[in-house]
Amino acid sequence: MSLTATSAEVEAPPAARRPMSAAEAWGLMMLAPYVLVFLVFVVYPVGYGLWLARHPASYVHLFEDPIFTRAIWNTLAFLLIGINAKMLIALVLSGFFVTERVWIRWLSLLFILPWAVPSIPTILSIRFMLNPEWGIVNSLIFRLTGDDGPNWLNDPTLALAFSMVVHVWKSLPFWTLILIAGRLAIPADLYEASSVDGASSWQKFRYVTWPSMQNLYLTCTVLSMIWTLGDFNSVYLLTGGGPADLTHVLATLGIRYLRLDQVDMSLAAVVCALPLVLPLVFFMMRRLAK
Repeated sequence: MSLTATSAEVEAPPAARRPMSAAEAWGLMMLAPYVLVFLVFVVYPVGYGLWLARHPASYVHLFEDPIFTRAIWNTLAFLLIGINAKMLIALVLSGFFVTERVWIRWLSLLFILPWAVPSIPTILSIRFMLNPEWGIVNSLIFRLTGDDGPNWLNDPTLALAFSMVVHVWKSLPFWTLILIAGRLAIPADLYEASSVDGASSWQKFRYVTWPSMQNLYLTCTVLSMIWTLGDFNSVYLLTGGGPADLTHVLATLGIRYLRLDQVDMSLAAVVCALPLVLPLVFFMMRRLAK
């Protein structure tokens, strides 16, 4: 009996497929424009760029270019020095701005302005301030000392350092706000209990604040690294990649090759940033999944 039933089940014809309802059809029709936009503005540009960067000779010429090697080191300096300095300062300032005082609230409004104001006028204003001939910085140095100030953006090390400072100054308010939200999510009972136990401010931070915020801090750091790899404005608007193309990062190196009419090398430089981006994205998504 069991064998007969089994064979009957195997030979049974498949059930008829239920026709699509009107609501499901309308849902697909409403979804179609978003899929089309995604294909046209995301899949096609990325796929076309990868297709143009498919030639191995482009990567050979790219690796032989000393400017590309310098851009990699500059990018790593941004990630290791600039990002960690920014997040550390944001962590300290988040503790400062949660203090309940009126003047701190007014100061927080001024603090958020660099992030709220567009990048082009703010970064260009800093570039004008550092002008060696008529910039306000060298004008003050001349009035105070009687000597001409240095050409700040003509030294590769100083120019890259100022680019990092501009990047930190521009994006610091955003990450500070994120960490402030993390601090405010910590229950006040934990701080009250630690105060009863006689804990100092450092002990409260070490045993209460940091254990509650370390996952948020690490996630923000990784996400900031991903965004910084695509940060074009901080370097290009301040230094233009100069002097002598020595302050380029991977985000601005592609523009250099485009200006030289080397489209394949420009896209190859963008592709070379993927080994840095993809592990960070994978690590962040795994942490968020947990």
